[in-house]
Amino acid sequence: MKLNSLFNVTIAFAITLQSACAADPEALVLVKTIALKGVAGKLDHLAIDSKGERLFVANKPNNTLDIVDLKAGKMVRQIADQGKVSGVCYAADLDMVYVGNGSGTCNAFEGRDFRQVFTTTIPNADNIHYHSGAKTVYVGQDEILTELDAKSGEIKASIKLPGAVHGFKIDKKAGKIYTVLTKPNLLGVVDVASQTVTESFALTLSDAGSPITQDADNGLLFVGCPKKQPMVLVFDAKSGKEIASIVIPAGIDDLHFDKRRQRLYASCADRALVVIEKKGHSYAVVSKIETPKDSRTCVWSSGKLYLAVPQQEGGDGPTVQVYEARPLLDARSTPQ
Repeated sequence: MKLNSLFNVTIAFAITLQSACAADPEALVLVKTIALKGVAGKLDHLAIDSKGERLFVANKPNNTLDIVDLKAGKMVRQIADQGKVSGVCYAADLDMVYVGNGSGTCNAFEGRDFRQVFTTTIPNADNIHYHSGAKTVYVGQDEILTELDAKSGEIKASIKLPGAVHGFKIDKKAGKIYTVLTKPNLLGVVDVASQTVTESFALTLSDAGSPITQDADNGLLFVGCPKKQPMVLVFDAKSGKEIASIVIPAGIDDLHFDKRRQRLYASCADRALVVIEKKGHSYAVVSKIETPKDSRTCVWSSGKLYLAVPQQEGGDGPTVQVYEARPLLDARSTPQ
């Protein structure tokens, strides 16, 4: 083959390859933006009612719990007087919403008409999660994990932790709660039955962790480290050994595992939504989507990721960006 012909074939192949790559869909595609109302400032956590197609947003600068009708694509209600609202969770079997307020309360609301069911005093309440098997709610507050009766709000236990709790994950099947702690930087394991810390593992590959998620089928835990050495750490849940680390942008605040696609989604305050994919026995960042400033919290459900976006300079108010995962998968098969 002549040199010119070989050159032309090479160029044609390169152009075809570039076009094919450009045509490949993103791992996450922005499909909708939903307007909220409120003042400027960083939004906090979100929770979702998949069956009822509702999203709950901790609108911290506004001191409101915002309720979004996902089918209609609009905010339909704000529950006021949620001082420094931070954590939020939804109990599908009870149809109740719980919020952890930094001003010192955990409030519960009935999901049909949002009548307040109880308020329990919990200083510095932060992250909050529901244990459906025990019908209890756990609230993180500094070095304590408080357990409440999900129906009455009665305090059932106060679990002393060896550090300040940030993110935590309830493993209902294993009967454990995995807690991400700082000062010192540890991954603490709480036994649900005894309400005690039975093990703790050090974070050595990075500095302080915050969000946590789990691949229960493969016995793995994932911890997001937001600060000096921003990365996601992969732990063996049984041994507590750090087995991998993935470098990401700074400021991770939420982390979710997509079982069907074997991916992690990380929302980072440093203007990035990161998709990490498992490839064999290793992990790689396969997509990094630029996001508005300080968009640091998100929730994942049924093939969609919902990102909380604070009011931007010159904007009308905060929003929720809705991303759809690609490739699309049959919703009737394995849960996402």
